[in-house]
Amino acid sequence: MPFTLDRVPRELVFRPVTLTARERLAPHYLRLRLEGEALRGFDSLGSDDHIRLFFPGESPAEGFGFDGDAGALDVGALRESPSREYTPLAWDAEAGVLEIEFVVHGEHGIAGRWADRAPIGSVIGVGGPRGATVITGEPDGWLLAGDETALPAIRRFLARLSREGDATPRGLVLVEVPDAAHRPALEAPAGTELRWVHRDGRPQGEALVAALDALGPEDRPAGEVFAFVAAEHAIVKPARALVLDRWGLASDQLVVKGYWRRGEAEYHAPH
Repeated sequence: MPFTLDRVPRELVFRPVTLTARERLAPHYLRLRLEGEALRGFDSLGSDDHIRLFFPGESPAEGFGFDGDAGALDVGALRESPSREYTPLAWDAEAGVLEIEFVVHGEHGIAGRWADRAPIGSVIGVGGPRGATVITGEPDGWLLAGDETALPAIRRFLARLSREGDATPRGLVLVEVPDAAHRPALEAPAGTELRWVHRDGRPQGEALVAALDALGPEDRPAGEVFAFVAAEHAIVKPARALVLDRWGLASDQLVVKGYWRRGEAEYHAPH
């Protein structure tokens, strides 16, 4: 086989960090910059890695977490704060910088509220990643599919394809968003087709499920294919039906996950 998926354990490290910048990439999509001495040495080996962000108190008296020197924060108290999982997008281990992207909308919970409203200078905690799934070798073809929550992982996979610099048709990317006005900037390298899938008022996940159901054998990239599909939990069954049954991929050639489950704020994606 031209590639394998290998699980690499990592030492679990907890880091207090400070919010230093916020950029709105689409009406309901933000990129945040976190900084701190504790981020020196941070690394993420797998494009689908998960870190856990810890969000301190949220009340009129407390505001959105601790505001001040991260070194003066009660780290023990921070570890007890509500937490959610995210994929690290980009980082500079020498400068102590980490970038994370957030989906925010009218129904968002504590993480989305913090991402949207926390003052610059607010402090949160970063834990992990506790392990990574690493692609060793090079797939012949790629399928990358997901909703907005999977965009950071998809960006990282696409960055790997861009570095390879091969214009041979190799990949298909499907990204579900509410509509054309909610598309964050995303570029696919030569040889990779990007298809935006619009919900247009339908419940999250339905449009992506329909798009995957519509794919047939003729849409399968040639050769040994790596497939990554992540969205609301209902995506798992139709995604596996596509890549395992209709495309004939082996179970060790794919990552298919429910990144979140409708109605469950505490749902954790499998690692």
